[in-house]
Amino acid sequence: RPVAFDREVAMRDGRADAEAIFRAGLGRVDPLAMLEQALSLAGNELRVTTETGCLTYDLNLFQRIFVLGAGKASARLALGLEGLLGERITAGVVVVKDGYLERLSRIRLLEAGHPVPDARSVAAAEAVMAMAGLAGPDDLVIVLVSGGGSALLAAPVEVAGHRLTLADKQATTRTLLACGATIQEMNCVRKKLSAIKGGRLARAIAPARCLTLVVSDVIGDDLDV
Repeated sequence: RPVAFDREVAMRDGRADAEAIFRAGLGRVDPLAMLEQALSLAGNELRVTTETGCLTYDLNLFQRIFVLGAGKASARLALGLEGLLGERITAGVVVVKDGYLERLSRIRLLEAGHPVPDARSVAAAEAVMAMAGLAGPDDLVIVLVSGGGSALLAAPVEVAGHRLTLADKQATTRTLLACGATIQEMNCVRKKLSAIKGGRLARAIAPARCLTLVVSDVIGDDLDV
């Protein structure tokens, strides 16, 4: 039998399906939703459940809780963390790309340049490192990391008496972007030129306990990258 076919209706339905799929994808990777799915609080026990395992933290064991972070998703993560921990958070500094802001009450938000770092990226790195240095052995530091963090925290390293400048890092970043370097190659270089990357932030946080929550935008989720 002949089948009625309305091309306009079919195209409209197809667009609706495509939009529904698109919005479902966005919802699945919303940093706030991801954090709410991974973290839970029962009394004073903070539980972190991810595909890599489950960790628990007795918050009674810590005098203070600091929050540090950088990346385009870090403000959304900070919003979720404030919603969960509230006044348990002593203080925090999180750095985001221009315009990626949320309304926070306990955690300070800073904006900085991306993908090429700027003077604000240097000031932001100094602020993050300063707060990391405040943490002691009885404190918990929660670090929120997501894509863009490398540009947003720029701390030129001093090597053999020579301190790199922001201009050096900007020129290097532009060269890497222009030549088509992979994210693995870019971050390998960035770590060598930084006073905050490559484990140096973790060293500044020690001897405090550190919990890092990472939203990866690197295929394969290699934490070294």
